[in-house]
Amino acid sequence: MPLFQTIQFDETTKILIWEITESLEELLSKVVLKEKTQKRLDGMKSQMHQRAFLSVRMLIQEMGFTDKDLHYDEFGKPYFDCHNHISITHSYHFAAIIISHEKVGIDMELQREKIQRIADKFTDYECDYLDPSTTEEYIKKLTVIWGAKEAIFKIRNEKGISFKDHINVSNFSLDETQTQASLHFDDLIKDFNVHYQEIESDNFEGKFTLVYAFEK
Repeated sequence: MPLFQTIQFDETTKILIWEITESLEELLSKVVLKEKTQKRLDGMKSQMHQRAFLSVRMLIQEMGFTDKDLHYDEFGKPYFDCHNHISITHSYHFAAIIISHEKVGIDMELQREKIQRIADKFTDYECDYLDPSTTEEYIKKLTVIWGAKEAIFKIRNEKGISFKDHINVSNFSLDETQTQASLHFDDLIKDFNVHYQEIESDNFEGKFTLVYAFEK
């Protein structure tokens, strides 16, 4: 079963991770898509992207929803017509969703050396505690920071937010699983609880970082 992992965070929050092993045809046979979704799927050039897109539909089905229940606002943020909030992510052969009564965001990233080359594009405040000389730890921490900022951006979803200038992730240890972050944007100040963990699969080389955030 490609349902790779289920994380019951609390009574109203659940994270589901799907390992994408099926072919496009297999996934298509297991989901029912509304016309708007089918058109969006048909417009995707990458089959991997199509499979990830369909895997998200498999995940919401696991939670008792269907494609008809899932909508997107004008900025591309997913939502349900109910009290549940949803956030979606996919990276290579994984797709994941988080569903909660709280405002949430989720991101999943493959840990890659190349993130060091773009660190100055999304870190500033965090440079006070990051140590580039500890290469492996540096890469892992950068991946957590990027994931946290991506998750927070998905929650707020406001035009003009800069990862580098507006979102600060507090110092944290890789031996722990959570930290704090804040958003300072125009007159808006918001605080967030951030949770993170490593994900590995026998079917894929490399380690992934799963990050999800809750607005306080």
